[in-house]
Amino acid sequence: MSIWTDKQGRRHVGIMVDGRRVHRILPAGATAGDAKQLESDLRNQLRATKATPGDPLLETIMPLYLEHAKTTRWPKQAVHCAMRIQPWLTGYRASQAREVGAKIIRDMKPAYAPATINRSLAALKKALSIAWELGHTEVNHGAAIKSLPPNNKREIFLTPAQVKKLAEHCPEGVQAAIWIALYTGARRGEILAMRPEDVGKNELTIHARNTKTLRTRVIPIVKPLRPWLKHLPLPYKDYEGLKSGFQRGRSAAGMEHVNFHDLRHSCASILVASGADLYTVSKILGHSSITTTQRYSHMQVKQQRDALAKAFA
Repeated sequence: MSIWTDKQGRRHVGIMVDGRRVHRILPAGATAGDAKQLESDLRNQLRATKATPGDPLLETIMPLYLEHAKTTRWPKQAVHCAMRIQPWLTGYRASQAREVGAKIIRDMKPAYAPATINRSLAALKKALSIAWELGHTEVNHGAAIKSLPPNNKREIFLTPAQVKKLAEHCPEGVQAAIWIALYTGARRGEILAMRPEDVGKNELTIHARNTKTLRTRVIPIVKPLRPWLKHLPLPYKDYEGLKSGFQRGRSAAGMEHVNFHDLRHSCASILVASGADLYTVSKILGHSSITTTQRYSHMQVKQQRDALAKAFA
């Protein structure tokens, strides 16, 4: 079966070529016709490009990824990640992928966060994987590329007063996004995808297709959140509009060190400080595993220490 639909409703296309399986996942909302067109395009591409495996230039491989990027959940971001590393690819061949990956890390490290570098390396790895699937190379050279250990453990937690200061310097649409993030722990992409019909009498539904974990999440609506939900959908076509408005606001507030994602962490820290257990925090934030929520466990230890100190003073 070359076309099928998974449990999340996303369509898949898979074809076999010389014993190798070429598999693509279409973005949410793709139709059966889109899947059939992709299947046809893949077969035509294979017939047109079938050749003896060799060692092509990396700059000739990346267009394969750019085509693949159109089928991802966030195509613009995927293309941006690929274009970021384009200057490092000129003159290098697929077999030199590991060397190129190391050079990208070395040169980008002073200016970019590890997660950003890894996303761009992932684009190169995927391009090399596609090239191997299509028979352009005998080996999947992408497997040789080493990524950086992620450093996602930011320790910036805002108080409600600090969030209020930040929001006051932002336009109304950004203010709504800020308060929704604080009161729900939702990610930026999840907030941008929210619609009025997602707002119930007492709960807010975040649909699986809009989440990082592809799992639907239902969050109780607290009283201070309700007024901001009237701004849905937010007046931004994509995350760039929200990002630029947020950055101008944080600069005006003298809080350049704050990222939008810090609001999600702040939601978690406030929940823990109010006595919520990590399991409850995990459910609200939509973590795929309680292990991810363990990063907030030190806050619980502080609460316990303070309680002991007060009890035995």
